[in-house]
Amino acid sequence: MNAGRSAASVLAAWRAPLAWLLTWLVTSLAAGWSGPLSAAPSYERDITPILRTYCSGCHNDADREGGLSVETFASLRKGGDESGDPIAVGDAGKSVLIRRIRSTDGDHMPPADEPQLPAAELATLEAWIAAGAAGPARDTSLLASLTVPTLTPHAGRKPVTAAAVSPDGRRLAVARGRSIELHDAAAVGTAAAAEPPAVATIGPLGGNVAAIHWTADGSRLVVATGIAGLMGAAEIRDARTGAVLRSFGGADSSGRHRDMLFDAELSPDGSMLATVGYDRSIKLWNAADGSFIRSIDVHNGAVFDVAWHPSGRLFATASGDETVKLWRTADGARLDTLSQPQGDVCAVAFTPDGQHVVAAGRDKRIHLWKLVSAEKPGINPPVHARFAHEAPIVAFAISPDGRHLLTAAEDRSLKGWSLPDLALEHVYPAQPDVVAAVVPRAAGFIVGRMDGGIDSVAVVVDAAPARVAGATPLPPARAPASPPASPPKPVAAVEHEPNDDTATANAIVLPAAIRGEIERPGDADGFRFTAKAGERFLLEVNAARSGSKLDSRIEVLDGAGRPIEQAVLQATRDSWFTFRGKNSSQVDDFRVHNWMEMELDEYLYAGGEVVKLWMYPDGPDAGFIVYPGEGNRHTFFETSAVTHALGEPAWIVSPLPTGVAPAANGLPVFTLYYENDDDSQRRLGADSRLMFTPPEDGEYVARIVDVRGFGGGGKPGEYRYELTVREPRPGFSVNVGGKDPKVSPGSGRELVFTVERSEGFEGPVRIEVAGMPPGFTVHGPIEIEAGQRKAIAVISAAADAAAPDEAADKRVKVVAKAMVEGRGVVQDLGTLGDIQLAALPKVAISIESGSLTIRPGQTISTKVKAVRNGFDGRIEMGRRDAGRNLPHGVFVDNVGLNGLLIVEGQDEREFFITASPIAKPGTRLFHLRTTADGGQASLPIVLTIVR
Repeated sequence: MNAGRSAASVLAAWRAPLAWLLTWLVTSLAAGWSGPLSAAPSYERDITPILRTYCSGCHNDADREGGLSVETFASLRKGGDESGDPIAVGDAGKSVLIRRIRSTDGDHMPPADEPQLPAAELATLEAWIAAGAAGPARDTSLLASLTVPTLTPHAGRKPVTAAAVSPDGRRLAVARGRSIELHDAAAVGTAAAAEPPAVATIGPLGGNVAAIHWTADGSRLVVATGIAGLMGAAEIRDARTGAVLRSFGGADSSGRHRDMLFDAELSPDGSMLATVGYDRSIKLWNAADGSFIRSIDVHNGAVFDVAWHPSGRLFATASGDETVKLWRTADGARLDTLSQPQGDVCAVAFTPDGQHVVAAGRDKRIHLWKLVSAEKPGINPPVHARFAHEAPIVAFAISPDGRHLLTAAEDRSLKGWSLPDLALEHVYPAQPDVVAAVVPRAAGFIVGRMDGGIDSVAVVVDAAPARVAGATPLPPARAPASPPASPPKPVAAVEHEPNDDTATANAIVLPAAIRGEIERPGDADGFRFTAKAGERFLLEVNAARSGSKLDSRIEVLDGAGRPIEQAVLQATRDSWFTFRGKNSSQVDDFRVHNWMEMELDEYLYAGGEVVKLWMYPDGPDAGFIVYPGEGNRHTFFETSAVTHALGEPAWIVSPLPTGVAPAANGLPVFTLYYENDDDSQRRLGADSRLMFTPPEDGEYVARIVDVRGFGGGGKPGEYRYELTVREPRPGFSVNVGGKDPKVSPGSGRELVFTVERSEGFEGPVRIEVAGMPPGFTVHGPIEIEAGQRKAIAVISAAADAAAPDEAADKRVKVVAKAMVEGRGVVQDLGTLGDIQLAALPKVAISIESGSLTIRPGQTISTKVKAVRNGFDGRIEMGRRDAGRNLPHGVFVDNVGLNGLLIVEGQDEREFFITASPIAKPGTRLFHLRTTADGGQASLPIVLTIVR
């Protein structure tokens, strides 16, 4: 002791340590302290666990709230952005750390919704500060160590957490906790040894193994491991000795993972290692020397899987943020975010040919995208989103030949699928436990389960799928021979009672025209007829159109009065209406959940009605347009249009082939029968029309009722009807819009050809225009596509064209041609009327390219240019209808809320064209049209769709 110091100064020097010691003793004893009373709080032993539990979640090197990190002693003492060092050495009361913990104001820490420090641990902090706040002997991250209780190891087989087959197919590496077993792969699944004993064991490792892969030469193993909440590391180990050859991302690494890894995979050439884990980070390493290359920290959830493209130029990651992301290897640039999944994505892979990306996870779906942009950022279109299991998918693998996919789910189900069409090939027996690892090999797959079992799974393709219970096989409709000059006239008949049930149904001879009446409420009239399998019949009611009060419903039953199955629809995606209800005629703004997973020409089932998706939403405040794209909506499978409420369930459905059992995917199956309320094309008002194909030779009963249960009983004839049963007569008629065109020199106007299809005709219709006046051209070929309603052509005038006279107008001939059930049908559409030469255009537009080529799923760009001749305003060209006469499934994209336009003061605009996956190969003329100056149209250019 310094002799010059007074007794008072000595007492003051001891007062603070005595105060904290007394406080700490009292508090610790009250809390049940059993440690040595003389020991002062230690940073490593006492303070680190407190900071790690209550502070490090928000204040760490990666997430410095307020600029503060408590991860190391040095970062703690550095303090935050404003407060500085939170420790006042020797005085806990003046320390910001303690004041914030004790505060009752808004600056209290930890936040009120987080766990709070117990009094004993607060006292430990105060005692440590009062004693001098001594730091550690070696300042390392408090997140690099973890204190856990010692537990007795499980005595039985440990779960399989990962597995991999060597490139030569001879060895199987199986991860079980912190060890890796090597097995004879050929012995797995054999009768002699369903689970062959391990020939070697590597371990124990520093943490649980989440993934394991062989190097291309089969000499080494790549292992992803780690400790939850602490660290993640990857290792390359010698497959023979188990020795660690290279380590990546350990506790002391500059690029370390801050939580356990889920995967680590070498690039195809072996030069680079990609690691991913729970800390949401993707890290790339030099495989040769272990040096850190870069970190990609974009995912908003844990990253569960990484997959390299066969070329090595890009890789994919699957995340708990419900996305798959594609990355360019050279610089880590993001090429695309595949955001269609609706749950954690647990696994991702490229098909061996590199043309598709496959992913699956908690949304129970298999997602497949077409890879079209492997070099630069672009849109890679979804091809399938197959609802595959009734529980989340936890693992999958693709066969080496790229033709088969095996998926495993939490409910222990195991299913095989074809690639790339994702058709269900086989449903395997339920597994004894959840399959955690699926590994491809030449003869099929190997699966590893949570019960520790490993087994072999062969590729099975069901050649003769099980019949759907109750399904009636439907033969193909017979193609009729050339029809007679005039079809047979229906035989007139009069309904007579009793005929309410099948036993008393009136016998009729086909074709027939029956006059009858629903005479009382609840009355039903039945008519029995004989038919052969594969014949086709049209049943049509004429009632409301003739002033009757009858709102008819018609159905066809078998001879015993049972409904006849028309189709079985398997739901493949679930949905519901998300914005307003829909009346029974509306075709547009079908806003439905999951719409990003849906594709054009898919069927949407809701409330017993089936519609077909015709055009994508053109923005965030829009929905699908359904067929036919305008007017009253059409229904399919003889269903009738109904009203739908907001929130009403809906499903994307697919008709099952005859005899194929529905996949057990947790979604419903809908059976449709031969019945109809309102005509599916809504041309007959409240009257019914039904197309019927008998499934087999025999007797059938046509039955008609009032859909409301109403009937007569008062004035006779109020509920009268005429029911016609005959063969359908497919046909069409074409209307020409834009006759009497006024065409400006050097510009064009539109001609719109609209087809009305009847009684089952859905084929293409070709329009031919001949005899045009000199200087005028109708650009062709012009074709209304199969199943579509319109073709839009351009009539243009040369710059030096002269106005045609009446005689020239009359020489123009327009015809429509089509093949209808093998017969060539020609319809004379007359002339184009009075063709006139208009004044010079105030604005003329043109497409920069002379021709364009596009692939399904691709987006291309070109420019529209304008020549202004006194028009200074906006040149608007529409929104979803901006691309005129584009093939079905091809559309002008990214038009925004204002559509495609050239703004004031500008003369050109780049625009984009996208082809959906359903676009069919072929060539077609397309053009643009502006609403300015009465609808000036550009000259058309050729668009070619190629595969």
